[in-house]
Amino acid sequence: MDTVTLTIKEQPPLYLEAEVFNPDALAGKTAQEIADLPLPMGNTVCKVGDYFTVAGKGGATAAETKVVVNGDLAKVKYIGARMSSGEVVINSSTDMYVGAWMTGGKILVKGSVGDFAATAMKGGELVIEGNAGNYLAAAYRGDWRGMQGGRIHVKGNVAADTGFYMMGGEIVIDGDVGEHVMIHADGGKTVIKGNAKSRLGGQMVRGEIYLFGSLELMMPGFQHVGDVELEVEGVKATFAEYIGDVGERHPKSKGQIIYGKLYQKK
Repeated sequence: MDTVTLTIKEQPPLYLEAEVFNPDALAGKTAQEIADLPLPMGNTVCKVGDYFTVAGKGGATAAETKVVVNGDLAKVKYIGARMSSGEVVINSSTDMYVGAWMTGGKILVKGSVGDFAATAMKGGELVIEGNAGNYLAAAYRGDWRGMQGGRIHVKGNVAADTGFYMMGGEIVIDGDVGEHVMIHADGGKTVIKGNAKSRLGGQMVRGEIYLFGSLELMMPGFQHVGDVELEVEGVKATFAEYIGDVGERHPKSKGQIIYGKLYQKK
């Protein structure tokens, strides 16, 4: 695997839209070709080389390309967006839309990410060692298709509206989470090892939420149907099982109504 290393050398006056910082865009390119790629900023377009030093080269294919991004990336958006394979390592915190619409490959963020990370993600793996902002794995504004596949692991906390319109895939959050997890969900799985604020699973028709910590407010549309013994993320425990959101119209399978499930560790 060949490696492209991008190091920011000057802070931009506006936010940079770095969709080209992914293996698909950089495969087969030399350092000079990468430095000449367009980099939108506001209503202008600069070049990658205007704000980043470039070392190394892309591999023959995206799968053979690793992209490493260094420096203060607080004003850089869309890293790893739309990638299909290969690897991206972000060695600091960065702004919005990390891994948005990704279909494969792996992104490791050694810091925190802004809002809309993994928007409409379909595959691959996103690991965030810090915190994530609002709308993690959610649908794009105006769309109804959130995360559909792949896996996300956030080792810190996550803000509100995680998994908004989620349809598939898996999210594991080691810390706490804000309001509205898996609102409008039609599939997928979210594990919350910390505490949650409120309104988990509102208008959810399918999918699973596993909560290890406390919940400030249970949605009135969820009903307690019993306790079950489960092993979740390597932990065997008793969980209270709820079905919901009963205020929604749910699909049927073999004559049985399919509900969303919320499990809370006792």
